[in-house]
Amino acid sequence: MTDAQLTHDLRLACMHIARRVRLEGSAELPPHLVAVLAGVDKGARTPGELAEVERVSAPSMTRNVAALCERGLVRRDEHPTDGRQVLVSITPEGRQLLQAVRRSRDEWLDVRLADLSARDRALLERATELLRKVAEQ
Repeated sequence: MTDAQLTHDLRLACMHIARRVRLEGSAELPPHLVAVLAGVDKGARTPGELAEVERVSAPSMTRNVAALCERGLVRRDEHPTDGRQVLVSITPEGRQLLQAVRRSRDEWLDVRLADLSARDRALLERATELLRKVAEQ
């Protein structure tokens, strides 16, 4: 296999698996809102910071935050140093839902890995290390 073919095939495989995993456990909440919820699970952020991380426009993120607030999954608090800003934080209900989505996604993948041989699982373990290294560059 040429380098170009490997690059192409690997990119498509990563996109396909990411898309499939993203759709799992998202019956209650669309994947784009799960992504925002995961972003605030790491700590309170402004809508602008969330928009930057998710690479969406500020108005789109404002709508996403409003939808999550309506469901009681996040809350808006006053920014401690900038009165023009708010900080978005995850609620206990939001954290519980996010954990359920993550469990569902892990279970989906676990079922697919269960049929693989020990050798193939070891190969995926090594590939995971390499993919993490590539992603961190």
